[in-house]
Amino acid sequence: MFELKVKTRFAGAHQLAMVGRKCENLHGHNWQVEVYVKGDQLNDAGVLADFGDIKRAVRAVVDGELDHQFLNELPAFENKQPTSERIAVYIAGKVQAYIDKNLDEKVVVSRVMAWESDDACAIYYPTPIVMK
Repeated sequence: MFELKVKTRFAGAHQLAMVGRKCENLHGHNWQVEVYVKGDQLNDAGVLADFGDIKRAVRAVVDGELDHQFLNELPAFENKQPTSERIAVYIAGKVQAYIDKNLDEKVVVSRVMAWESDDACAIYYPTPIVMK
């Protein structure tokens, strides 16, 4: 089994109710996101997948949908708070959909880490998918 990791950043604001007094105020973070993909087969070039392809998948979601947004107002978080945990779940699902549509390699998102500060993150492990 092989695993690749790409990192990116985005700026985003959110407001969380019933989490903690400071979090109930509108506030922002300079988020760091780490996305891991795994697979068991290398392609003809001897790599699991091209890092550039994985970066494009992550940037399509992070830069294209989350960067410089008030996360509470995004349709993905309608009627639910945009917590670090839910942001990680959202990124995992969207990146996997991009990979499935655009890449020939058989890789799956194995983990997403959504860091809201240098010392606090949520980690999401998607349900394992049997790779064919």
